[in-house]
Amino acid sequence: MAKSKIRVQDALDYHTKGSPGKIEVIPTKATKTQRDLALAYSPGVAEPCREIADNVEDVYKYTAKGNLVAVISNGTAVLGLGNIGPEASKPVMEGKGLLFKIFAGIDVFDLELNTTSIEEFITVVKALEPTFGGINLEDIKAPDCFEIESRLKEELNIPIMHDDQHGTAIISGAGLINALKVLQKDVSKVKVVVSGAGASAISCMKIFIELGVDKKNIVVCDSKGVIRSDRENLVSSKRLFATDKDLYHLEDAIVGADVFLGLSQGNVLTPEMLKTMAPDPVVFALANPDPEIAYDLAMRTRKDVLMATGRSDHPNQVNNVLGFPFIFRGALDVRATEINEAMKLAAVQAIAELAQQPVPDVVIKAYNKETISFGRDYIIPKPLDPRLLTVVAPAVAKAAMDSGVAKKPIHDWEEYKTELVKRLGKDDQIIRRLSNKARHSPKRIVFAEAEDYRVLKAAQIAMDEGIAIPILLGDEDNINSLIQKHKLDLGDTMIINPSSKESKSMVDRYAKVFFEKRQRRGYNLYEAHNAMGKRNYFGCMMVEMGEADAIISGISRKYVNTIKPALQIIGTDKPGRKVSSMYLMLTKRGPLFFTDTTMIPNPSSEELVDIAYQAATTVQKMMNIEPKVAFLAYSNFGSSDDAEPKMVRNAAAMMKEKHPEIISDGEVQANFAFNQNELKENYPFSDLIDNEPNVLVFPTLTSANIAYKLLQVMKSAEAIGPIVLGMKKPVHILQLGSSVREVLNMITIATIDAQIRELNK
Repeated sequence: MAKSKIRVQDALDYHTKGSPGKIEVIPTKATKTQRDLALAYSPGVAEPCREIADNVEDVYKYTAKGNLVAVISNGTAVLGLGNIGPEASKPVMEGKGLLFKIFAGIDVFDLELNTTSIEEFITVVKALEPTFGGINLEDIKAPDCFEIESRLKEELNIPIMHDDQHGTAIISGAGLINALKVLQKDVSKVKVVVSGAGASAISCMKIFIELGVDKKNIVVCDSKGVIRSDRENLVSSKRLFATDKDLYHLEDAIVGADVFLGLSQGNVLTPEMLKTMAPDPVVFALANPDPEIAYDLAMRTRKDVLMATGRSDHPNQVNNVLGFPFIFRGALDVRATEINEAMKLAAVQAIAELAQQPVPDVVIKAYNKETISFGRDYIIPKPLDPRLLTVVAPAVAKAAMDSGVAKKPIHDWEEYKTELVKRLGKDDQIIRRLSNKARHSPKRIVFAEAEDYRVLKAAQIAMDEGIAIPILLGDEDNINSLIQKHKLDLGDTMIINPSSKESKSMVDRYAKVFFEKRQRRGYNLYEAHNAMGKRNYFGCMMVEMGEADAIISGISRKYVNTIKPALQIIGTDKPGRKVSSMYLMLTKRGPLFFTDTTMIPNPSSEELVDIAYQAATTVQKMMNIEPKVAFLAYSNFGSSDDAEPKMVRNAAAMMKEKHPEIISDGEVQANFAFNQNELKENYPFSDLIDNEPNVLVFPTLTSANIAYKLLQVMKSAEAIGPIVLGMKKPVHILQLGSSVREVLNMITIATIDAQIRELNK
């Protein structure tokens, strides 16, 4: 998988466009009327204030405190940037808040404190206790972070964790359990060498010891070499792990070691050092962005090495996002007074055990693998595994209860897990999963409108992300001028101008094939040659001839002008089949699929069935989501005998007969389809009971088109599409005036479409 490349200007644009920053506060109650405002503030707000004054614990009942975490830093040890100050650390803290929200549904205020005084820092944070349900300390230099966390835990009555210390330690601990299990090594006997003695390294060693590593078998190195007990001026955190062994340098310590843990800097572990380690060595090279030894170099040096890094482009990524969102989720939900060692160890064990379980298809397909199973290349769960929330959070919550720090115990664990899923919504991180899937096997995407900045920018991002290999059609001078003007970098991307002399041989070859296809459909050879000089025709022929994997067009042309060449050259996947289209709508209810939105104006019952089947199979294969189809109308199950409801009713019956394996029903009104209680009460026979639909089949193009555009313009959903269904090869058409983001989404869809067709050959 290609390493994602983030460009400086892209990062700056991301943080500045629209609202500056990455997070905002959104009301959770109605605010539209004067009565709403009176309830929200004066005089209505006085009532919960009185209740809380009488019983301070009611603050969790009447306010957002129970789901609110503070991410607090003074900017003294930010990522790989060092002491850059509180203001410069704010983008990182906002980013941390964003991760809390998207992975665990936790709200965050980020607080950057303008102090390097330990006492002042502690005083400020203590004063904030009434506001927050928990506190995540972040990017505070060592050794200050140890004292700050320790004292705050003693003096406050809410969960506190310094993620730089404990996050990496928890994930590394899970990785160590599983690495030793795979290699069948005894944790009490392994020799561990650590490069780095900062907050993360110290916490990792403490966790390792809790897991059974003998402290005497740990040797720690910093920038001065082995930390020996005879070294002068050792800080207390280093003195704890100082050794009396006759070792002075990393190359001495590493000899015969079973485990190397790197939390220092890139390339400090040489191949020569790696060769001196014990058989089947475990190497956790976690420095970012460059590990202590490069993954490929380590694999070439020793075939028996089991390796983890902090990077997503190699197996076994040690990523803190596997831990902190779910640890806080569990702690908040039982109203824990602290995050103690029992809770951290529960998280370690839960993460380790999850990696040992069979991996669901949704994860395997998200990473575009044929299989993922416990072993050398999979000792740590994938960050996009949706099970993390429902496995780690309950484990932490239960540990809090068992250790006596939970003030609100959970009694029904199945109900709790259901609530966890509901809290996040049901989108299952679909865009992140699709992007990750596309990255694992990028395809050649030809862009018929490469003289448009939005297309070029999206192509660059797709190339940087390893999602696609762009092929640009258009005038080379115009394209290069746009690249230069907007400071884009498309490297040596192929640029083809179908109307240039340089392309004559390709045009001649394509024209001959096109003439053979269309000679009895109104084209002579001269007209075929002229057609191939047009970019949409040329691009479609590249796909037809196998010289590209998919084509994307339509950002500046009417839909019909884009689909016509594709139908003439590539054609449908079955003779006589009509092409339809589908939009993926990202809503708070989860992903919904609207069809047909752009192609067939007034479908017959038979065509509706074909549309529904095309959509359902695409949802299953491309999105790895079980399709549940609702045939929508303005009536319910025969309540109207008008022509349109009857047509939809017939389609629903035919769908059940022809494709009984797909959950479907209709005709049904949209409000009933999405209201399970009403559906059960009025139509208890419906197959949509307990199967809320996600594929919505509209009776006409007009109704589907209006529905998706209304949701889009009202900001109720993000629309991705139209996804063209029924073509023999991947052809995807953009909306007129699509944004860069929309073009990039379509590139992702096109790549996955091509991947699926390649597998099905």
